[in-house]
Amino acid sequence: MRYDYIAAAKIHFFSDRCNFIRIFAFQNYCKLMIGQPQVYEALERMGIPFDYYEHPEAPTIEIAAQFYRGEGTTLCKNLFFRNHKGNRHYLVIMDSRYPMDIHDMEHRLHQGKLSFASPERMMRYLGVRPGSVSLFTLVNDANHEVTLFVDRRLLSAEKVSFHPNDNHASLVITRDDMLKFIKQIGNPYEIVDLYDLNC
Repeated sequence: MRYDYIAAAKIHFFSDRCNFIRIFAFQNYCKLMIGQPQVYEALERMGIPFDYYEHPEAPTIEIAAQFYRGEGTTLCKNLFFRNHKGNRHYLVIMDSRYPMDIHDMEHRLHQGKLSFASPERMMRYLGVRPGSVSLFTLVNDANHEVTLFVDRRLLSAEKVSFHPNDNHASLVITRDDMLKFIKQIGNPYEIVDLYDLNC
């Protein structure tokens, strides 16, 4: 089933980064787009193109799925955890089509007992409130204190979708550009099997 988005736009960057007019135009266009400016600044700096969609508020994966258009794009689930001591924090991104069992995840991540981080921790480390967590929240983790775990299944996705740190919009990027973002953002990361292959 397909759903129409309220607004959509394709944003692609060019190789000439010294073109002041292009940069000025991009910065002013981004003022019209929903999401944190630092997300768009990071994507521009990394040369990562994206498709931009606006939609009604989508704080959960179930609601976001209502506006999902498919077209070869994998809708990602984004989860923010803390360890038992509260001195380590983890962002997990995974294919939303598969179930998540926190006890099974504890076993697979080898980080001890996990629990969902509080809204206060979320704001402190990722700069967003619940419902807007995404891969792109790592732009707010200047000290690289959050460890990223990436669902290995995402490596077979053609495209992936994340909020631009605001759940009224979604950005679609390619799998290769997702990996490019992960490598350039600087946080420690690991690609892991989050569930059995026969799930």
